[in-house]
Amino acid sequence: MKSLVDALEAKTVKAEVKTAAPDVAEAVDETTAKKGPPKSARRRSREFALQALYQWQVAAHSAGDLETQFSEADGFKRSDVTLFSALMRGTIKESATLIEQLTPHLDRAWTEVSPIERGILLMSSFELKHMPETPYRVIINEAIELAKSFGGTDGHKYVNGILDKLAAIVRADEITHQATNGHPVKKRAVPTVSVKQRRVSKPE
Repeated sequence: MKSLVDALEAKTVKAEVKTAAPDVAEAVDETTAKKGPPKSARRRSREFALQALYQWQVAAHSAGDLETQFSEADGFKRSDVTLFSALMRGTIKESATLIEQLTPHLDRAWTEVSPIERGILLMSSFELKHMPETPYRVIINEAIELAKSFGGTDGHKYVNGILDKLAAIVRADEITHQATNGHPVKKRAVPTVSVKQRRVSKPE
């Protein structure tokens, strides 16, 4: 199985022209952010946390080993280190519970979901459950961006659909509050059927 590093390098081959040997984080930076503003420290944290979760899945590295490894990675100091640690350690610690909550919303067995998308779903689920200070829409949008950068062609759509369903459960109060305070939940328009009334003339 290809490592996440290999996957990232395949997606960032064009960006490597600018530098002789860019690290994974910098290569991703050039590819996904070249048309937009610089990445925030929190975005970087989620990217590093995803890479750590990938390694945890495919190589069974411990949280402690991963934290040590990534603390020495190029570009890591520009991330929100506290967020990285919270996401990575929290997701690993609660992985069994998170998988149990995600499974009813899947259209396939958990083991058939790609390791990258599994990592995104686990991390985002942990954030939805335990970090209420971050709006659920932000968490889902971040997950979508990660899936676009690291996942398969339509992986971001799959991730979006599952997290939407989970958010409706674990962030129900927040969603209800938004719906009643100027942010209504979009509903499908019901087609209107026009009934043509027949005019009846009155007798003279």
